Amino acid sequence: MASEGHKFPPQKQPTQPGKEHVMDPPPQFTSFQYKPSNKLLGRVALVTGGDSGIGRAVCHCFALEGATVAFTYVKNQEEKDARDMLGILRECQAADAKPPIAVGTDLGFDENCKRAIDKVVAAYGRIDVLVNAAAEQHKTHSVEEIDEQRLERVFRTNIFSQFFMVKHALKHMKEGSSIINTTSVVAYKGSPQLLDYAATKGAIVAFTRGLALQLASRGIRVNGVAPGPIWTPLIPASFDKEEIESFGSEVPMKRAGQPIEVGPSYVFLACNHCSSYFTGQILHPNGGSIVNGQI
Repeated sequence: MASEGHKFPPQKQPTQPGKEHVMDPPPQFTSFQYKPSNKLLGRVALVTGGDSGIGRAVCHCFALEGATVAFTYVKNQEEKDARDMLGILRECQAADAKPPIAVGTDLGFDENCKRAIDKVVAAYGRIDVLVNAAAEQHKTHSVEEIDEQRLERVFRTNIFSQFFMVKHALKHMKEGSSIINTTSVVAYKGSPQLLDYAATKGAIVAFTRGLALQLASRGIRVNGVAPGPIWTPLIPASFDKEEIESFGSEVPMKRAGQPIEVGPSYVFLACNHCSSYFTGQILHPNGGSIVNGQI
């Protein structure tokens, strides 16, 4: 992993979603130190935003652990990253797992989420683990800069999609299934530059906790992960070149994290024999930032 004081080369991607294949250096989605042990053998997992960033690391870890993996990506914008991810998953596919599939769509709309769920269920018959990882963010200097169109777009991608995906996945889930939502350290600490993004991430914490209480009687666990600064395509697509160089240096560990340093948190929460007594909880892989868990 990156050492203390590591700096990234200045870079900027002009549009979102960001592209992993043009990043320098590429994010680390795997590590020779990760030792799988069949934690998800026989399970069917769907990961939103799984073509790149944290989603890619989650998909790869899940596949190494024996799961059959499907993921979503933004159609017509993330085609290369999605193809690359399918190739990665095919290379590590477990003997008992079915071939991976990629679903290109815009998850901000109910009907698109239903179609994505239907496609996965048509291929695999069920969903055992749903990971909501898709997100977007835009830098701002003032709340006055955030217009209605942008506010709606960020909320659709980040929190509407989680409601819609859960709503349609639940009918294909059963006791022992797991839902894992992705929030952020900014839900707890705030961010003056990411005001609308931080608002969605706070909503995800509340959604996770409420949904966990709602589904406990059905034996479906709901948890979340709140990453700190992680080197993903979202970063060069959001921040200025000058900010990239020092990205992550503000945390106690003095560096950004890599996606593979976050992926195992999702494995833990997806694995019933590892986290059977966890529901309504948030894990914090954030480089040492102290957060108030009672938000």
